Amino acid sequence: MPSAQLESMLSQWDSDTTLFASNQFARRAEVQDEMEHLLGVAALDSHLEHDLIRRARALQAKLESINNHLFASIRCEIQAGRCPAEFTSILHGLATPPRGLAYTFLDDLLTGVFQFDPPAQEARPLTPDSVFYQPTPARHIFRLISAAAITRADTLIDLGSGLGHVPLLVSICTGATSIGIELDPTWIASARSCADQLGLSSVSFVTQDAREANLSDGSVFYLYTPFTGLTLARILDSLRTQAKSHPIRICSFGPCTVTIAQQPWLHPSSPPDSEQLTVFHSVS
Repeated sequence: MPSAQLESMLSQWDSDTTLFASNQFARRAEVQDEMEHLLGVAALDSHLEHDLIRRARALQAKLESINNHLFASIRCEIQAGRCPAEFTSILHGLATPPRGLAYTFLDDLLTGVFQFDPPAQEARPLTPDSVFYQPTPARHIFRLISAAAITRADTLIDLGSGLGHVPLLVSICTGATSIGIELDPTWIASARSCADQLGLSSVSFVTQDAREANLSDGSVFYLYTPFTGLTLARILDSLRTQAKSHPIRICSFGPCTVTIAQQPWLHPSSPPDSEQLTVFHSVS
């Protein structure tokens, strides 16, 4: 019976004191997902007791309260100029990180910490060469930071930055200057608001067509397949021009990696893989 299974699991969760420890975010996320599933199944049981629903909702509220306190604590760490240990703790807990776009509990944590303002208006219609926006999974951003060896001395430019996950997290974890270039003002407004609330003075966001942007300050460039076709070709031409004046690193994720790997002036630091972050170094 679904109600019997729900009751059994509630008793198990209520007695699991580790579940309520601040640093057990991933475990709480697992429990919350399972509880929602069990409540959905149990709702089909005509004999489901109201007390079970009350107990489940009370536990959900308790877990959400703990998470909200955790989010607030992490935000204070960021505002104080520190990279929260919870980020790397959850990252290292992903024993076998999934490939490709799949999101993890680390992304849930960032959602709670960043608390992006809801868009004030609808997103811009897609142009023929533009791609539907999806944020980069957080584990790939951490891969970017380590594989590209980003330091405080770098300037990262995210071409097609969306809500700004990459510039925000890179700045938080490295102190590097980060610039997000995004054509849609709706995404830019939310990104700027988040950076302001977190006190991130080293992050800026520019509403601009990436083809018209000044890329001369960049030492690291990130592309999560923000555009294709002639637009991507033009951006790569601009980056090649920048590489003639100083070495650059291009970090890519998604289908654009195939096109970038075909550029003779770039050398990948690992075999190019569209489902994993790939770092390319300019060749002088």
